[in-house]
Amino acid sequence: MTASLHCLMGFVYWTVFLVLCIATVRISQVATAKAASGDFPAGEKHGGDMYWRLNRAHANCLENLPIFAAVVLVAAAIGYGSDLFDNLARVFVFARVGQSLVHIASASEAAVSVRFAMYGTQVVCVVWMALQLSMG
Repeated sequence: MTASLHCLMGFVYWTVFLVLCIATVRISQVATAKAASGDFPAGEKHGGDMYWRLNRAHANCLENLPIFAAVVLVAAAIGYGSDLFDNLARVFVFARVGQSLVHIASASEAAVSVRFAMYGTQVVCVVWMALQLSMG
């Protein structure tokens, strides 16, 4: 398996980890009678600030995973590989995990700026990866 496919799986594992964190919070709240099972409406802010940021971090992963997956899977399908491609995939995933951690930790102006920089890094990486595929 190529390094970029390992990175894709890392992104998948990270996304699953975040949903397990959400599930842990919800299950503990229901089990301790602090919330009913229906107290978690989709798309509506609920819970504490950190819990809601965890939800948003997970949603951000779900929004970006298909784009990254498409680029990596096209590369695998056509047998494309290069050190640069693999390194861009690594940087992408590190920036994604970093963005999630910062998102969960804080909503301060500084944190938002760091998150934006990490997101920008991801965009640059995935566009660069896609361009490599387009140029052969």
